[in-house]
Amino acid sequence: MNEQNPILEIRHLSKNFGKNIVLKDIDFSVKKGDATCVIGASGSGKSTLLRCLNLLETPSSGEILFHGKNILSQTVKPAAYRAKTGMVFQSFNLFNNMNVLKNCSVGPIKVLKLSRNEAEERAMKYLTKVGMAPYINAKPSQLSGGQKQRVAIAKALAMEPEVLLFDEPTSALDPQMVGEVLSVMRTLASEGMTMIVVTHEMAFARDVSTRVVFMADGVIDCSGTPQEIFGDIQNEKLKDFLSRFNNQ
Repeated sequence: MNEQNPILEIRHLSKNFGKNIVLKDIDFSVKKGDATCVIGASGSGKSTLLRCLNLLETPSSGEILFHGKNILSQTVKPAAYRAKTGMVFQSFNLFNNMNVLKNCSVGPIKVLKLSRNEAEERAMKYLTKVGMAPYINAKPSQLSGGQKQRVAIAKALAMEPEVLLFDEPTSALDPQMVGEVLSVMRTLASEGMTMIVVTHEMAFARDVSTRVVFMADGVIDCSGTPQEIFGDIQNEKLKDFLSRFNNQ
């Protein structure tokens, strides 16, 4: 398959909850190695978009194509698709009754049918990558927020997904812990991991992403390279949004 073909294509995607229209006619695509950052004010539809991409929400209309195949069709099994699109949540989503190693090996065992040894070996590889190998016997309750989020990233990586979705991965963290998580994400991006990141970290979006998507009122108001989005801004909504960040 041509590397330039998109891994994910979102076409005319809409989502309503009752009469409340949260997403309207969303179109964009993601190629292998892209780091796409989705920015916008709270309530602009960013997290709902990500939840639709992972089928945690069912879109009301439109298509999501994964390698050209519409994942919303009846023939696609959501679990098989989800195994290829990892998700890192703002609330960590770790199993509190399992230690760190088990948290990261349970998915490969249950979903990918790896042996326990293979799964634990793989889990160790990614826990080492995020700097959490010394904590394999700890339970989540014994970890700081930043450590939990690094374990959550390792847990997603252990499935060896093609695309990694991040839903505001630093928003639940104390400021001093944000850096350790962003550092892991910077490394992944530099190694060519395909990522879609909903974030309030403007410096990360500016420095790390290959493409920035700005959402407002449920639509993609504008998108472009970081230079286009953060450079000489003509778009009034974007200018207003960024000025609020710069004034914090």
